[in-house]
Amino acid sequence: MNNGKVYLVGAGCGDYDLITLRGQNCLKKCDVVVYDSLTDKLLLEYADNAEKICVGKRAGKHSEKQENINEILIAKANEGKTVVRLKGGDPFVFGRGGEEVQALQSHNIPYEVIPGISSAIAVPEIAGIPVTHRNLSRSVHIITGHTAQDTLPKNIREYAKLDGTLVFLMGLRKLPEIVKGLTENGKSENTPVAIVSNGAYAKESTVRGTLKNICSLAEQSKVEPPAIIVVGEAVGFDFSATIEKPLKNKTVAVTGTHKLSAKLGRELMSLGARINRIDYLSVKEYRQNEQLDKALSNVNNYNYIVLTSMNGAEIFIKKLRELKVDVRKLCNIKFAVIGSGTAGILEKYGIFADIIPKVYTSADLGNLLADTVNKNERVLILRAENGSKELTEILSRNNIIYDDVKTYDIQSESKSEGGIITSDYITFASSSGVNAFFESGYAVSENTKIVCIGEITAKALHKYNIADYKIAKTKDVVGIINTIISDVKKESDF
Repeated sequence: MNNGKVYLVGAGCGDYDLITLRGQNCLKKCDVVVYDSLTDKLLLEYADNAEKICVGKRAGKHSEKQENINEILIAKANEGKTVVRLKGGDPFVFGRGGEEVQALQSHNIPYEVIPGISSAIAVPEIAGIPVTHRNLSRSVHIITGHTAQDTLPKNIREYAKLDGTLVFLMGLRKLPEIVKGLTENGKSENTPVAIVSNGAYAKESTVRGTLKNICSLAEQSKVEPPAIIVVGEAVGFDFSATIEKPLKNKTVAVTGTHKLSAKLGRELMSLGARINRIDYLSVKEYRQNEQLDKALSNVNNYNYIVLTSMNGAEIFIKKLRELKVDVRKLCNIKFAVIGSGTAGILEKYGIFADIIPKVYTSADLGNLLADTVNKNERVLILRAENGSKELTEILSRNNIIYDDVKTYDIQSESKSEGGIITSDYITFASSSGVNAFFESGYAVSENTKIVCIGEITAKALHKYNIADYKIAKTKDVVGIINTIISDVKKESDF
């Protein structure tokens, strides 16, 4: 029996966190994601194990024909898979979602539509423009500014006579003709107009004017698509957010593993930064790991478990479940970790670390364990293949009994030819990340400030003749963010 089905999910406009909770849940359980170019790629991480198919759909660039998209949805559903058709904005607001539904209906494929926040309303709103306002604009009209025939929107004469707010989607290339069509048919030249480019993203920009001067202002500002044109008296309001975003308009290149760069990127985006993710490192878990299986099956033999990273902590918890090791066996075991991030992973499962060094390094953790572990007590270390030798060297010098079990490796998977990073800042969270970055052919411009998570990471830069960098005061994501914020504030004081 074919149990395939399709969810048409509106991704919302702009940043990944504007999707609905229902849409997010669909992504988490799907087998296939068929997505548009205008959707935030961070959304794809909710569908970590799903097959991902990009179908483009951006004006002026190659994209799949609608008929081909329909065929993909039908074929994947007929394979018995749960498919998410991830569409920018809302599926039914110039998203051709209706055509996709008709194709699914014709093949008797079950489907459901999950609404999304349409850019027609959300983009002006985030830019501080209400599309309706009592006693001023009592209606809003959403109009496509770009047709398949590359002509002006139909009924331009009627639009010119409307008192409400006009929202033109995909109309930037037709701006002069839209302005001419409105003014020649009765709309006042003094009518407020705004063009919002890259709306709902950190790199959003808004150009405000009137029908009389908006074309010249847009040309001067070099406005680029995707952009939305808003026309009407309500555009005269400016209800822009007043909550301060300390990193607004700053650009940050984030390097590291997919998970770390995603977490750090999300935090930086929430503070207004524009992110360039260079997540070329992947975590390769050792799945056939007899040494780890043996250690956890006999976990009562240990008095301490040492975890040096969030990745190691997650693999530890996952392996306990796979081996069906009852967590009550851990009641007499103390946990030692490097960093608040690793401690936070354990806390999700009700395990609270007993030992956390004030300085998040292997050496400091080793010294703390040397002062804490008693004679004849045993320590189990679970960490990466190339974990720091300082930890085990300190334990050995102090005659502490330990088993050092490698649970994963950090590997470079970059296929990029590199390039010069020109962002305001670039972050490095590990020495392996530094090595992979430069070995992949990347370089850092003179104007880009480097922020490292710790001394060991910074030391790796010396191999590439880089001595100018900043080191986070705390060796975690929060420390990196605070270092950037502090530097930005210093700049603004001058």
